[in-house]
Amino acid sequence: MVKTYKVANLDCANCAAKLERALSKIDGVNSAAVNFFAQKITLDIEDGRVDGVIADVKKTCKKVEPDMSVKFD
Repeated sequence: MVKTYKVANLDCANCAAKLERALSKIDGVNSAAVNFFAQKITLDIEDGRVDGVIADVKKTCKKVEPDMSVKFD
C-alpha cells in the first residue's frame, strides 16, 4: 500500500536523503522516498501493517530530523 505524507521543516536535501535511508530500513516498509522540494514522504508499506509501521516511522523521523513534523492522516 503506497501512502504519501506531507512534512514540514525538512531543512535540506541531505537530511531528506538521510531520512529516506533510515525509513527504508524499517521492517514493513518496502520502499521509501523523501522529496525535499515537495516536502513529502512516500512509503510503500506491506498490507495490514500500516498502523505498526507508522509508529516506527514517527520514531525514526524524530530521531533523524527532530525539528521536522509529518502530517499523518
